[in-house]
Amino acid sequence: MANATLERATVERIVRDIVAGVAGQPELASPAATKPQPGDELVVSISARHCHLTDAHVEMLFGPGRTLTPMKWLYQDGFYAAEETVMLVGPRRRMLPNVRVLGPTRPDSQVELAFTDAISLGIQAPVRLSGDVQGTPGCVLVGPHGVVELKQGVIRAARHVHMNHRHAAQYGVKQGDVMKLRIESKGCSMVLEDLLVRPGDNIKLEVHLDTDEGNASNLEAATKVELLMQAPCGCKGH
Repeated sequence: MANATLERATVERIVRDIVAGVAGQPELASPAATKPQPGDELVVSISARHCHLTDAHVEMLFGPGRTLTPMKWLYQDGFYAAEETVMLVGPRRRMLPNVRVLGPTRPDSQVELAFTDAISLGIQAPVRLSGDVQGTPGCVLVGPHGVVELKQGVIRAARHVHMNHRHAAQYGVKQGDVMKLRIESKGCSMVLEDLLVRPGDNIKLEVHLDTDEGNASNLEAATKVELLMQAPCGCKGH
């Protein structure tokens, strides 16, 4: 019993010494208590029909020397809705007027539509990641100065989530993985699958849906949105 008492007393003294030493040191922040950074809050945005243009097509549609004029800055830094709009003309002269141009300009012109937009134009637009336009249908763009005939470039943008590399590490995902988005909205709650992960530098956490998806989920009245893990499906966006 004496040895047991001595051992316990020794242990207690050691513990007191350790506690006293730790108490004199600055507190270390727990990784879970890391201060949230700008763009950490999940934002779900509806991406209405729009188009991206090359520098050459901007001049053809709006006049020599013309550049895009920012009208409204978007959630992701450096991107904006321009003041400029175009008319989209599809097969059998079906058209959509006043389609917004987004900036900055790109190497290839591209039109992004919702499913109902594509039906209205009479175009069988495939679901693709933005920028993947090879082999897609085309259309005619009409501006105040001229006309551009796109041989390809009309897509239905695959639903996707933008995030930075820190977010990707937190969720345990990488480029090309898929996630699920759960939207709680009165009478319209749903889970959208096959949300493609698009990580990058200096990117805010943001999901892009088209107008059909936003309307179906009554996104404007949503009370909660959250990203969920999903088993890989081999989806490539088309």
